[in-house]
Amino acid sequence: MTEQARGGAVSQTLSRGIRVLEILADAGEPLTIDGVAQALGVHRSIAYRLLRTLEHHGLVVRDANGRVTLGPRMAALAAGVAHDLQAEALPELTAVANELGMTCFLAVLDHDECVTLVSVEPRHAVAPVAQRPGTRHPVTAGAPGKAILSLLPPAQWPAASPDAARAVAEAAARGYATSHDEVIPSLRSVAVPLAVRGRGPAALAVVHVSGDADDARIAERLTRSARAVRDALGG
Repeated sequence: MTEQARGGAVSQTLSRGIRVLEILADAGEPLTIDGVAQALGVHRSIAYRLLRTLEHHGLVVRDANGRVTLGPRMAALAAGVAHDLQAEALPELTAVANELGMTCFLAVLDHDECVTLVSVEPRHAVAPVAQRPGTRHPVTAGAPGKAILSLLPPAQWPAASPDAARAVAEAAARGYATSHDEVIPSLRSVAVPLAVRGRGPAALAVVHVSGDADDARIAERLTRSARAVRDALGG
């Protein structure tokens, strides 16, 4: 989605600064200034000035080799997003993760993307699947996105392929969505919608390596947790 489509005229500098944070979050590892500049599509000097400003506010930090990653201030800001929703969901995410041995997470809608707000990896898993907060992908792909869209009328869905639209309709009918190899190869996800009065649509989901897990059983456990979160927040 273009900057203009997201609400008219915007500050180019602010937009670039936000994009730098998104690039660092998606990278999953420290980047050089040149790497940030290349990903942003700007000259190195522009990337440097943006990073210095973000560093001044604690939003990014540089290691001994000059590589840049997200700073501790980002964690504080993220914790304030839908704080009560995160607080109520966290115990349920933890319970599901440890009970099923799968990474469990809360996802929300951000324009036409599905964004992970908070996640919990199972305590005793040998090689749990990582699902970092801030991870995003098109809402029309993956189980969490389809579960979220099942809460919305079709007129509010982003443009989707017939197969994706059909999958959302099926998710709405049965109460949960599934996906396999859609977002990350070899991974499977199950998600249930989470509707809380006064908030945008969300979903509780698990992600795991493909196997013989029972999707319906997973969905039933997630549904209990979604109901608990919804009731705790007043429906």
